[in-house]
Amino acid sequence: MNFNINTGVRGNQTRIVKNSDTAKQFGSGLAEVYATPAMIALMEKTAFASIEPLLPKGFSSVGIDINVQHLKASLPGATIICKSEIINIDKKRIYFEISAYDNKEQIGKAKHTRYIINSAEFMSNLQ
Repeated sequence: MNFNINTGVRGNQTRIVKNSDTAKQFGSGLAEVYATPAMIALMEKTAFASIEPLLPKGFSSVGIDINVQHLKASLPGATIICKSEIINIDKKRIYFEISAYDNKEQIGKAKHTRYIINSAEFMSNLQ
């Protein structure tokens, strides 16, 4: 099946850091700063949301790879802006570059791969 997705497709998501988003709350550290797992979740959500409306009914995508650098800490209350862009497509594999920024500067970057699935087939294969 041919999917109507092209390189250059971009996504954006914004999140305000809550106390529940901190490393201390995630159990990934003791600091009360934006947790790396929370940033990764926002990055995946941004990429997912950018292509989901472009997929035919019954299809979705799953994340299969992410290589992340968390560059700077952000405090609760900071606004995080996440931006994704498709940089390559290989059949059902969609490759993204993703950046995250707080109110001051870039806080993270990632390369992420998503794979297009037929949702019903995917779930039935797990049974």
